[in-house]
This record gives sequence, structure tokens and C-alpha cells, in this order.
Amino acid sequence: MTRVLVAMSGGVDSSVAAALLVEAGYDVIGVAMRLWNGPSDSGCCSLDDFVDARRVAARLGIPFFVMDFSDLFERHVVRPFAEDYLRGRTPNPCARCNQFVKFDALFSRAQALGADFLATGHYARLVRGPEGEWHLHTARSRDKDQSYFLFGLPRQRLAQILFPVGDRTKQEVRALAREKKLPVAEKPESQEVCFVPRRDYAEFVEKYTGQAGAPGPIVDENGAVLGVHDGIHRFTIGQRRGLRVGGGRPRYVVDLDPNTGTVRVGDRTATLAQGLRAIQVNWLVSRLPEPGEQLTVKIRSRFNPTPVVVESADATTFVVRAPGRLQAVTPGQAAVLYDGDRVVGGGWIDAPI
Repeated sequence: MTRVLVAMSGGVDSSVAAALLVEAGYDVIGVAMRLWNGPSDSGCCSLDDFVDARRVAARLGIPFFVMDFSDLFERHVVRPFAEDYLRGRTPNPCARCNQFVKFDALFSRAQALGADFLATGHYARLVRGPEGEWHLHTARSRDKDQSYFLFGLPRQRLAQILFPVGDRTKQEVRALAREKKLPVAEKPESQEVCFVPRRDYAEFVEKYTGQAGAPGPIVDENGAVLGVHDGIHRFTIGQRRGLRVGGGRPRYVVDLDPNTGTVRVGDRTATLAQGLRAIQVNWLVSRLPEPGEQLTVKIRSRFNPTPVVVESADATTFVVRAPGRLQAVTPGQAAVLYDGDRVVGGGWIDAPI
């Protein structure tokens, strides 16, 4: 019998994923990942979540384990998260967790347990092409699609990954959970960043690093000082709220200088860029995009993909330009390239163009 290890968070998506695999006749093992030992109110990775996951596993009649990945999570996710904010960058911890923890360390544990596949409750699809190679595609439900966060998956392992709910809508998943009488059928969704209490990123960074944040000037396009801030870790490119620079026309953060602690603001047009450069790229296709090739790029999880033209691409970087401009290109965020609904690859934004 084919064995599958399922990452069970205690939420409805991963619970239904496990239930579907049991129904399909797989030998299923449920695993919850202990990732964070600090305080959190996100409704994720808590003791209650482990209890919920265990209850679901008992309902399905499958073995269940809790595995501790907290050291790895802190090294690859939490520490870079805090350091990026102090450097004036805006990190993406969910994508890093998928890349370095869930589909790396957990995959190794799955193999050690004799599992043939690793499954999660992500909303994404894996499609086999005519040449036999597997490709990552967007979920059927675009409003729940999580392919943006999965660009770091190792291409050579796509054939060993399962996304059982990727072809379903959230409403359908809830209905399945009720039909199968899973104890988490009505459980609300968790917040995005599981280790930041109250979604207060600035407070978390200060407490975690022991650095209160160095004050600095807020200046306009001409360098005129409009105000003083309490640390660049409190800002992100494109931000409008919380600038405290008086009335008048709306202003947006357009640049963060970690060397001088300067926050530069301007009007909305100043947040537009002609393109971007991405580094530490992970390609999910065998043929790299060629100069002049037309794709789309997504630079925030909630942004729509924007048409771009590839300027250059190599094993670890790519540069793209957007005829219609890109809004709020933010160093530290992920830039993910798509060919239709297929993920071509992605990397971390190094700089706007």
C-alpha cells in the first residue's frame, strides 16, 4: 500500500486532505509540526491545534505524531524575518517555511518513515505535462490559491507531493469536513504569520532582537524633512497609513535606507517601477525563460499577476520589465513568474527597476 505523510496543522484544509487520502486507500500518517515556542495568538501551531489534529487523526483511524522543528524554524524563518525588517526589507515567512521546513526537513522525515508521498492542505495543483514532467499550477479556486507561497518547492520532488484540496473551493472543503464529521469543520482560519502576536510586526522585531529601533527622518521627494520615525522596521514600500507627516495629499513610502535610517515618501506614482530584479531564484521548469518572453509576475500574495517581459534569466536571478508598471516593488518579498496558471519559478525581490 502506498504510504503518505500528511502535514496536519489542526485546520480544516489539512484535515480534509488527510480524509481524502484515507478515502482513496492510501496508508496515511498524520504529523503536526511544532514550529514556534514563543507566544502567539494567531490560532496556528498552538497546543489546541495539536489537540485538534490528533482528534481528526483519531476520527480517521490513522497514526499521528508531533515533530519538533522549532530550531530549524527559528533559524530559517524567524531570525531572517526580524533581520529583514531591520534592514528595511519586508520578509515573506510563509514562503520560507514552505521552502526550508515543510518541503525540506519534513520531506526527509517522511522518507525516514517509509512514505512515498508528502501531502499538505495547500490550495495548489500539480499537473503532469505531456513530457511526463510535473508542474506546479494555481489552485482551481483563485481566491484561495497558494501557489505564490510554494515557488521554493524542489522541482525534483514535485512527483512526490500531493495537494488533495487543490481542485476544490473552500466552501467544498468545509462541506466535506461536515460530511465526514471532522471535529474541525467549523474552525476559523488562522492568521498568516503564526509567530507574531496581535500581528504587531514592529513590536515582535524589537522584542526578538532586543533593538528598539533607531529613529530617523521622513523626507519627501526633494529631501525636505516632514517628520521623524521610530525605526524603519515599522515601514514597508507602498505603505500609506501611520506615516504621521501631516495633512495634504496622500503620501506613500517609496524607499527605505537602512544606512541612514531615512524613510522617503512620495505620491502614488512614485511607488511605480518599470520592473524588478529577483535573486536566489528557484526554477520549476526545465527550460529557463528567454529574453523577450512574455510571462506574468506576482509580487504580493494578494496582488493580481502583472504582464511582464523577461529581460534576463539565469540559474539564480531574473530581471523582468512590466509595460504597465509594477506597484510597490518591495525588496524581501517574493516575485513569482507564471506562464498562464503554471508556476515557472520565483525568487526574492532584490531591487525595483
